[in-house]
Amino acid sequence: MTPTARTRTGSTRTGSTRTVQTHCPYCALQCAMDLTVVERPGAPDSFSVDGASFPTNQGRLCRKGNTAAELLTRRHDRLTAPLLRGDDGELHPTTWEAALTHVVTEIRRIQDEHGPDGVGVFGSGGLTNEKTYALGKFARVALGTAQIDYNGRFCMSSASKASTLAFGLDRGLPFPLTDLDAACTVLLLGSNVADTMPPFVQHLEGAQTSGGLIVVDPRRSATAELTADGGGLHIAPAPGGDLILLLSVAQVVLEEGFAAEDYLSRRVTGLDAFRRSVAHWWPERAQAATGVGADQIRLVARRLGHAARAARAGGDPVYILTGRGVEQHKDGTDTARAAISLALLLGLPGSRAGGYGTLTGQGNGQGGREMGQKTDQLPGIRSITDPADRAHMARIWGVDEESLPGPGQPAAQLLHTMGRDGGVKGLLVHGSNVAISAPDAGRVVENLRALDLLVVADFFLSETAEEADVVLPVLQWAEEDGTMTNLEGRVLRRRKLVEPPSSAGPDSGPRSELWIWHELARRLGRPSGFPVDPAEVFAEIRQATAGAAADYSGLDWDLIDAGHAPYWPVPSATLSGEASLTGEPIIGTTRMFLERFAHPDGKARLAAITPGKISAPAPGQLTLTTGRHMEHYQSGTQTRRVPALLDTHPEATVAVHPATALEHGLDDGDQAVIANAQGEMTARVVCDAGIRTDTIFAPFHYAGAGTANRLTQALTDPQSRMAEFKNTPVTLRPAGASRTAPAGVTHDAEPAVTAPSKETRL
Repeated sequence: MTPTARTRTGSTRTGSTRTVQTHCPYCALQCAMDLTVVERPGAPDSFSVDGASFPTNQGRLCRKGNTAAELLTRRHDRLTAPLLRGDDGELHPTTWEAALTHVVTEIRRIQDEHGPDGVGVFGSGGLTNEKTYALGKFARVALGTAQIDYNGRFCMSSASKASTLAFGLDRGLPFPLTDLDAACTVLLLGSNVADTMPPFVQHLEGAQTSGGLIVVDPRRSATAELTADGGGLHIAPAPGGDLILLLSVAQVVLEEGFAAEDYLSRRVTGLDAFRRSVAHWWPERAQAATGVGADQIRLVARRLGHAARAARAGGDPVYILTGRGVEQHKDGTDTARAAISLALLLGLPGSRAGGYGTLTGQGNGQGGREMGQKTDQLPGIRSITDPADRAHMARIWGVDEESLPGPGQPAAQLLHTMGRDGGVKGLLVHGSNVAISAPDAGRVVENLRALDLLVVADFFLSETAEEADVVLPVLQWAEEDGTMTNLEGRVLRRRKLVEPPSSAGPDSGPRSELWIWHELARRLGRPSGFPVDPAEVFAEIRQATAGAAADYSGLDWDLIDAGHAPYWPVPSATLSGEASLTGEPIIGTTRMFLERFAHPDGKARLAAITPGKISAPAPGQLTLTTGRHMEHYQSGTQTRRVPALLDTHPEATVAVHPATALEHGLDDGDQAVIANAQGEMTARVVCDAGIRTDTIFAPFHYAGAGTANRLTQALTDPQSRMAEFKNTPVTLRPAGASRTAPAGVTHDAEPAVTAPSKETRL
């Protein structure tokens, strides 16, 4: 992307029209866009967006991106003043002084009674890097609490853990997205990119044209449809069958001599242990557990094996990509690691033959876990339990190392114990709608109501904000400056274009979270160390991450502003010697692991992977899996407010195979009740011949009776603590029909956690 006057200054002015180049407020593809405002005296401003030239989206935008400017025109439901719950039980507008005074008074009272960990913080993968960093610092320095985590724990923590175990480092795509353009074969597991990030699909066209796109999904999604007419293969395992499917493919690769023996001997350890563990999963045995025929398993293995062998000899590369469908299981880390292990067997990671990557979902999902809001991490992907890392951050923050708390509870445990004995009594929520997005959402709402203090910062009154004692109005994406880190590890500039809407009174109007944390810290007796200017926070990030795995120290705020999109790590501002598509030098580390992996010995790790017990659905049960519509994003707080998006998908639906619908007395368009011990949801039936007969699919964007996460269980992966979203036993019946005893698990005082197998306890 060649720098221009506009990208250097951040704006151009032609009369009453102003334009900035920025990035989309939605997913981690972070498509570049030109955002324009036309200021009209005496009339509301109008906004428009156009796709801008950038390697990830190449000028394209999806439906969400094309309508993103509509969020800036809403006035009737935009939060413009703090809200405080009164004695009548209702939320009423108040001043910032009154709201912050109430918050501080309650924080002090709770911590006096229950200690520092009586108050917790819940963040988001949608916050900028600067706000993510400041939130982690605020929790640990101003509040002194260990109880901080974020909604990224629900999105990518299993792949993050698996990548760290295997490679020694977590960067979602350790190569530029444009590398996929040259691929002859791509194995894509558990990701419907055609709906979730449509501009991504153009990077799969090469594999599709060559017939090498292999999509693994229990339903024939829009992405799976790309394999039609010779584009590749669609493999439809039962939900939760991905792990054994991958192990069985690996077994065939080893048995039939497709493994990259020279690569493995030079660059990988643990092959013998992994080989022994997959020997149990020959295709004829695996087909019963996966629902995929032995012939299909061998076909996938042979296609990958031949393509990778040719790639190692100088042919077109091969890639294995995973998404949330692989991770959001109680064995998600093992499943993601099985995908990485298959890639290592084929000699792909860190080579010109291809690679492995995982597709981060939220806009700043990558940066969100690098900057310190994960309960076990400090900025730069430093460990909160490592003495050297703790000492480094204590120096940067100007505090005693002993004052820094250790790790707290991961997201699901934090939410499912809050308001109860042993849980937090106060919670500050920033940029997350846990009443919709958290597993066992009904229980989460009950717990929100049991808190002594719930503070929610948002720009719309989300379902979580509706439960709050205090609601703090904050800035939207075009009202603030900051940086985001996309799914490739590129650090991007988000640019301010307009001021937030005003509200009556001088002590009102939306404010930045940076200002909020500064003011709260000052009132709590921590007056320094919380800058309000994002550029100042970014300068501190550079110091905090210096020498860390995710090193931002060589970056420069103005350089990013000039249109560069550097890849971390950037330990110094030295050009890499490579060139972008426009011939411009690239800053940072575009391709990871070319010389060595991030473990001390430079080698990647294979290890034995042993699946847990596989439970077949009980008679009368179906398996619910959840996901997204193209037109909606996450909990729908933003997209359900855009008419063009809501009109396309205005209500909760459930995709059901026609034969399954008939068996349950349902027809297309009927209202159905999906139920289990967690709760129930109501949704309109959409008959879909492309889904397995034992599986139903519901999007998770909706509130009220259409909340899919009322049904998901509080089961978590023992290694990553990610919740099980994709494999929920349920019953299905027509709305109005009598209810039979629901299937599933019952509430426990603590969330259920599966024990790791002996072979995978690391």
